[in-house]
Amino acid sequence: MEEHRQVYRPTPTMERFHADDSQLRGVMGPIGSGKSVGCALEGYFRSLDQRPGKGGVRYSRGVVIRNTYAELKSTTIKTWEDWFPMAPVVFDTPIRWHWKQPLGDGTKVDMEVYFLALDKPKDVKKLKSLGVTWAWINEVSEIGKPILDMALGRVGRFPGRVQCPDGITWSGVFMDTNAMDEDHWYYDLAEVEKPDAFRFFRQPPAVISAGGVWKINPKCENVVNQPEGAHYWLKQVEGKTREWIRVYLESEYGTIVIGKPVYPEYKDRLHCSMDALDPMKGLTLWLSFDYGLTPACVFGQLTPKGQLRVIGEACSDSMGIRQFASDVVKPMLANRFAGMTHKVTGDPAGRQRAQTDETTCEQILADLGLPVESPESNDFTARRDAVSRFLTKLMAGTGDEVTPSFILSPSCRMLRKGFLGKYYYERVQVTTEERYKEKPVKNAYSHPHDALQYLAMKIDSSQSSTKKRKALPPDAPVHYAW
Repeated sequence: MEEHRQVYRPTPTMERFHADDSQLRGVMGPIGSGKSVGCALEGYFRSLDQRPGKGGVRYSRGVVIRNTYAELKSTTIKTWEDWFPMAPVVFDTPIRWHWKQPLGDGTKVDMEVYFLALDKPKDVKKLKSLGVTWAWINEVSEIGKPILDMALGRVGRFPGRVQCPDGITWSGVFMDTNAMDEDHWYYDLAEVEKPDAFRFFRQPPAVISAGGVWKINPKCENVVNQPEGAHYWLKQVEGKTREWIRVYLESEYGTIVIGKPVYPEYKDRLHCSMDALDPMKGLTLWLSFDYGLTPACVFGQLTPKGQLRVIGEACSDSMGIRQFASDVVKPMLANRFAGMTHKVTGDPAGRQRAQTDETTCEQILADLGLPVESPESNDFTARRDAVSRFLTKLMAGTGDEVTPSFILSPSCRMLRKGFLGKYYYERVQVTTEERYKEKPVKNAYSHPHDALQYLAMKIDSSQSSTKKRKALPPDAPVHYAW
């Protein structure tokens, strides 16, 4: 076999990454910082380092995971082929790479690698039955937590005692990623929970801001492998939003808007309170429901001056409305909102009877002591406009101050993230113009926002006061008063 030589110079962060033996390791950094190459080499190093088994063979089996087949083929496998051309990648089911080779110390290497894209249910099932030595999750920001949990359960299962009587040298999971939103499970593990058996590494930013001008960070890594040197990252700055730069070049947690936000009227500094909002005693508490198998509920109050205060949210997944109301909403009423007078509204579709037992969502809530007064319509345009009217109005505060007619508690994380771009219109793939679909993408953020829209519609239509609220002039200076 023709000898293959290629020089790998790990960055300082990846050098520490390679030296660590933790069961789970993650590395986060800017684009182009050498994370993926480092993880590919990590799998190679760990395979060569396995304890020789029967016949002096160093057995190992790895699995490389990416979220979609297109990205697996165009980026992850491409990186693997660039570094390990000594055996071909066989595009079978599953995609597989297998290398056998005598080594200079008299032992042999027998290294298998499977490549899985987890955008198809059948591929996820293959992971459940796969026994491997190690797993590499590429671009983990796009991967769900159940995949990590499953991968942790499949490593350390190869080679067995038959091939290697003395056991495995090391097994575990390693992963790379760009920065992601703070509501991602990676953030919780790396920054909040910090389990003792897990280690998380973070590369320095590629660029920094100095006096309003973007400059290369002197401590940025992997400059030597960029065709244009450090200028590669400065070119990426041009035409990008501040949040894009924050996530992909500064490697800071943040939200990237991938479509057109449903509420461009929302201004976080204006509409989100600096502190968590408590319920105001003496005011009616409104509960607004969105139904389906991912029900959500939003809690709000209307002040005498006409300000809509959104003070709580409850979200769920794979839960019927009866269980959601009994196990999630009613305990919140009994604890945080104890003794408060409340009214209930929600999606008018809740009046439709189920085909199984002919009950309706509104009947279920009424049986639980939550009688519903739903709006007349669930037309999306009317719903969106109802929220927009609150967002675009100011009202009198104390003295000369004005205050927004809509205030959101920062404790409502799903609603806030939705306002900041997670609740969006998907772009239509046309080349002639920038066009978007007429209705927002259905996701985890759309459900509480649907509930908020029903609340805004109901309150807006039932306000007894017709006092005209002052419109928000464009770019007008605003004095905040909550």
